[in-house]
Amino acid sequence: MQQELVLRAKSGDHEAFSELASASIARLHVVAFLILRDRDRAQDAVQEALVSAWKDMRALRDPGAWDAWLYRLAVRACYKQAKKERRRNQVELQVVPGPEPARPFDLSVSVAERDAMEYELGRLPIDQRAVMVLHFYADLTLERSAEILDIPLGTAKSRLHRGLTTLRGSIGDESEIDPPQDRGQTA
Repeated sequence: MQQELVLRAKSGDHEAFSELASASIARLHVVAFLILRDRDRAQDAVQEALVSAWKDMRALRDPGAWDAWLYRLAVRACYKQAKKERRRNQVELQVVPGPEPARPFDLSVSVAERDAMEYELGRLPIDQRAVMVLHFYADLTLERSAEILDIPLGTAKSRLHRGLTTLRGSIGDESEIDPPQDRGQTA
């Protein structure tokens, strides 16, 4: 069905392109937001990607590659948006929390951990963030992610590794936490 719509859109059918775009727009928004960390810029990137898709529809050779091609256009649009943002001067305040007192399980802790993870993800360079989003959120293989980003597989692997290492280092590796003592043992 999708390939038929792509073929119709390539021949200039506005309805077919509208259907393809409608089916893809939610995924593109999430991917763009995860890469850019800003809803407005993500929306601009998705809009730019869809305009590029319409203009360059005839350049798509394989109708089965629609999703990958659209992801590639969206990631490129995200890179453009990020480049524009780097040109602006931006001041960030970084608050380093002190040690937390011991307390019973609290759901707000998991929310705080998620927020910390999102913050740290936003601090990664965009090239590392893009690989992580395509691999972990879009659930694409590293090979497919590398293809979409138009980079060698080894580069995708190293960006993923560096991104994960940075996240682990900034959030704290669980292996650094002392294991609980066995109550059955005596000293």
